Amino acid sequence: MLVLRALSALAILPALAALPAGSSAQAASSPAAVFAIELAEPGVIGPRPLKPDEARRLALATEALRREVAGRGLDPVDLAPQAAAIRRDAPLYKCEGCAEKIAQAAGAALVVYGYVQRSAPQVLNMNITITDVASGKVLRGGQVVIQGDTDETWLHGVRSLVKNRLFAEPLPNRS
Repeated sequence: MLVLRALSALAILPALAALPAGSSAQAASSPAAVFAIELAEPGVIGPRPLKPDEARRLALATEALRREVAGRGLDPVDLAPQAAAIRRDAPLYKCEGCAEKIAQAAGAALVVYGYVQRSAPQVLNMNITITDVASGKVLRGGQVVIQGDTDETWLHGVRSLVKNRLFAEPLPNRS
C-alpha cells in the first residue's frame, strides 16, 4: 500500500516543462544527473555498512529511477567521473547544494536524487526530488510511504513517485 504526498512544486524549467507525457514521440531531452538513492538514518551517528538487502534494494530503486526518468525525456549523464566527489559529499540529500555542483561538473541541467528512510521495520518513506542545477531550486518532488520492505514495494514506490508526482500531468507551461 502506498500513500503519496506532494512537495510544493516551484516554477518548472522549460526543460522539465517540455517533457513528454508518456507519448512515444520524445521531446528534446534534458541532461540530468540521476544520483543513487540513499538510505537516511536520522538516529544513526556516522556511516554504517549497508545490510545486503538494503544495498540491493537501493541499487534496484536507483536503476528503476534512471529508467523511469529516461523514459520521460531526461537524459541521464555519466556520473562515474564524479565518483570521488559523490563519496566525499554523501549523503547528497542533506549536503546543501553539493549535488548541483557535482551535476554541473557532469554537464547536467537537472539533478534527480532521493532517499529512503525507515519509519518502522515494514514502513519506509521514499523521497525523490528534481532540482535545477543553475539555481538549486526544487522543480518537482514527492514522497511515498512504502508499507512492506520488499523489492516489489520499493520498485512500485519509485514508479508511483515518478508517474504521480515528478511527471504528473498537467506540467506547467505545456500546451
